[in-house]
Amino acid sequence: MGTVISGISMSLDGFVTGPDVSREHQLGTGGDVLFRWLFEPSPEDERVMAEMRRDVGSILMGRRSYDLAEGEGGWGDGGPAGSAPCFVLTHEPPAPETVRAPGVFTFVTDGVESAVAKALAAADGKVVGVHGASAARQCLAAGLLDEIQLHLAPVLLGGGTRLFDHLGGPVELERVRVIETPAATHLRFRVVKESS
Repeated sequence: MGTVISGISMSLDGFVTGPDVSREHQLGTGGDVLFRWLFEPSPEDERVMAEMRRDVGSILMGRRSYDLAEGEGGWGDGGPAGSAPCFVLTHEPPAPETVRAPGVFTFVTDGVESAVAKALAAADGKVVGVHGASAARQCLAAGLLDEIQLHLAPVLLGGGTRLFDHLGGPVELERVRVIETPAATHLRFRVVKESS
């Protein structure tokens, strides 16, 4: 069975984008600093990214993430992980003729549980990479997230999109790995789930 992992860059004060997110400024005002570890990587940063790319079998994302990057200059001919299948959580799918890569994107309207099941089946034993704050929170709240990878940037953004708003209670984590680089501290946690 595959693993469902959220991997996301975050500021020290808990923001995954700066304020004023738009299609033109998908990371919001000042949010580019969160991804310095990708734009100016150290060898350790490159290893972290290579591991993430190697292990991904499918992507699960929210509709906002899809909409922000869809269109001219967005995903291109694939999705966030190239040709890996992407499952988009939505209440209403876009018109089929507007989807630039219809062989990559599947729009799931019957909830996060269904979306995760479809993404796991498509991942064929590899990782389901959860893209975006909303999708990660939904998976966490439903007890479907296995791991959280945070790429913690040494910055306080002061505003934007928070990752861990409205969780509905405490979530116990087990630290699995810490890798420090000049541009980020890469943290990996296993979500501790109650045994039935």
